[in-house]
Amino acid sequence: MLFVLLVFCMSLGTPVFADQANVFVYHRFNDSRFPSTNISIQDFKAHLDLLHQQEFTVLTLGQVVDRLQKGTSLPQRCAVITVDDAYRSFLSDGWPLLKRYGYPVTLFVSTDTVGGGDYLNWQELGQLQDEGVEIGSHSASHAHLLDRLDAESTADWSARVLEDIRRAQQAFDNHLGLSPDLFAYPYGEFSPQLLDLIKNAGFVAAFGQQSGVITASQDFFSLPRFPVGGVYSALSGFRSKLFMKSLPVNIVSPETTVIKDENPPKLRFYLNMNGLDKNSLHCFVPGQSDCLLRLVNEDAGLYEVEASRPISGRRSKYTLTTSDISGKSWYWFSQLWVMPHRGDVADQPVSR
Repeated sequence: MLFVLLVFCMSLGTPVFADQANVFVYHRFNDSRFPSTNISIQDFKAHLDLLHQQEFTVLTLGQVVDRLQKGTSLPQRCAVITVDDAYRSFLSDGWPLLKRYGYPVTLFVSTDTVGGGDYLNWQELGQLQDEGVEIGSHSASHAHLLDRLDAESTADWSARVLEDIRRAQQAFDNHLGLSPDLFAYPYGEFSPQLLDLIKNAGFVAAFGQQSGVITASQDFFSLPRFPVGGVYSALSGFRSKLFMKSLPVNIVSPETTVIKDENPPKLRFYLNMNGLDKNSLHCFVPGQSDCLLRLVNEDAGLYEVEASRPISGRRSKYTLTTSDISGKSWYWFSQLWVMPHRGDVADQPVSR
């Protein structure tokens, strides 16, 4: 689940324009019942204060995607604030603070949950839309879309996922009079085949929860975001990621995020280290020590990394960081790994 997504764009030097965006994703606001996904109003205000102090321009996520896809430059420092799941705490605590700062926001909604429990209803969503909130899709069911049902074929899985996505679009159209063209993957989980389904469904961009910085050269259907909430709400961490740059990793293998036979998975990639500090290049795995990092071919810039022991849990990631030669700028890339409910989960592209 996601709650607020901040996309920050800044240049590599002194020019007025930039072509990258740093994404921050929040869950709940001022809701201490869920500490791991919550951010206090004090911490959230501190984040917004920093944006104001550092003179960031705040755009909607749709505006950033549109500019990057068209090759139009972004402001040197720009932020896009988005909210996933549409919990009531966004309306009661998050949105009033954003309005005080005059910052727009993009809200990702799972339509089956609208009006239930802690979720906003359609009338409230319509009010937010009227006040300028950009609405995106978070599916209808907010299910683990990579999971297969028992004895479910690839074709049946595809049809079920598409029905879920189309059901959400129909609900948006019925209640808000729009069909969102931005999609956030439930739980941040995606595979090559799910990317294809989302693309073929008519969306223009989709977002996971793996950390990283958006650039125009990336696949617009697996764009990264920096998660924020709980222990990751501190202003110091937010500040460092706000000024992070994109590490230009070109993945060779594997072609999927799904862990099947090889665990821990080996990630092979090309990386041009010109201007970067080779000695500061490190890989990290949640809950483990550093990854095993190996330079396979120095002339080609071919690297291989893998965790020191098998990945546990449903989701994990490999995170690569390095600084430039001066040590003043840092670069970041994260690779998502998923172990779905069934080992025969669909993970190969239908069409690319």
